[in-house]
Amino acid sequence: MNILIKLFIKNYNDVNNPQVRQKYGNLASIFGIISNFFVCILKLVFGLLFNLISLIADGFNNLSDAGSSLVSLIGFKLSSKPADKDHPYGHARIEYIAGLAVSIIISILGVQLISNSVSGIIDNFNKPFQKMNQTEFIITIIVLSISILVKIFQGLFYKKIGKKISSLALIATSTDSRNDVLATSFVLIGIIISNCFCFYIDGYLGCIVGIFILISGFKLIKETSNPLIGEKVDDELVKKLVHKILSYDGVLGIHDLQIHNYGPKTYYASIHVEVDASKDILSTHDMIDNIEKEILHEFNIIITIHMDPVVLNDPYTDKVKNQVIPIIKALPYVSNVHDFRVIKGPTHTNIVFDVVVCLETKLKDNEIEENIQKIVKDIDNTYNAIITIDHDYEEYIEESEEELKNNANKNPD
Repeated sequence: MNILIKLFIKNYNDVNNPQVRQKYGNLASIFGIISNFFVCILKLVFGLLFNLISLIADGFNNLSDAGSSLVSLIGFKLSSKPADKDHPYGHARIEYIAGLAVSIIISILGVQLISNSVSGIIDNFNKPFQKMNQTEFIITIIVLSISILVKIFQGLFYKKIGKKISSLALIATSTDSRNDVLATSFVLIGIIISNCFCFYIDGYLGCIVGIFILISGFKLIKETSNPLIGEKVDDELVKKLVHKILSYDGVLGIHDLQIHNYGPKTYYASIHVEVDASKDILSTHDMIDNIEKEILHEFNIIITIHMDPVVLNDPYTDKVKNQVIPIIKALPYVSNVHDFRVIKGPTHTNIVFDVVVCLETKLKDNEIEENIQKIVKDIDNTYNAIITIDHDYEEYIEESEEELKNNANKNPD
């Protein structure tokens, strides 16, 4: 496997490079097309030569596998197209669509195998068993054994590259190869048992394999469709990103983190960063620019940072904070409060803040807002709460803030 990779891919360790990643995908897909055609032709030649229907049918199955590899190849080609007017975030999600297509093909093959197996059981129920002659038996065993070995290598090769470049399309194709190994192995076992005991068992084995393939196909459909629907980004990536931003001296806090996946290793993000309102705006803006550049370089994430100026050491603001924030944070459905601002007027005081709500809560946003507004009024009737409800990665932000505080206490200088 490593020989093929080193032979056809320069800079094979630079998997974050889009061009290198595409070469990996092209190599795996082209290898799949060639190897599946080889097995297909091998089965068709010997199947037609000795009139072995099971080999001919299995040969056409390998032809469909070559089609799956072709779908993956097209997916990698199209997903590498640069952004254009109609697709400003690029075409990388096409690879997810290719993976979904392969998953659907796997599920269809599972249904087809179950259907053919049931038909075989019915057709052979009262039919006298016809034993293969020695030549047919040996040729069938050899051809199926070669097919199994090729499919094992295929599956391992797809899985290795799929994990290396984080490709759901190739991981789906590796599952397809694994299913083929299982199906062909059961066919091989069925032929051996049938010829030894003169009993048609391949139909029953085919049903078992078909159900397994169908289940794995449905699981793959779920896995490959999740990124298209919009799934949570990897927890470890979020933790590292949050910790990186909070490590800057001028950053007082962060909130409203949003990360969007537009394809494998293609992320766009936005975040609000709290900064000291008394600091020079140009210096603060320069720090924000540096953070954005370093995030792009280190994580390959295009991030947009919004500055939130925070007024420090204002007695009245501090007083209101100490009155309001502890009570709200104690609520079971609130994980954090941020972006706290106080606007004092002659008759009332507007308190503007964001509330981060736990995802598990069953309360609606308007119910939460009404509850908190009542709580604030109970503290002081002149307070008027203006609330924004948030749902984001607050748990990781709190963890990182706590960790940085602990480190600062250990190292005062």
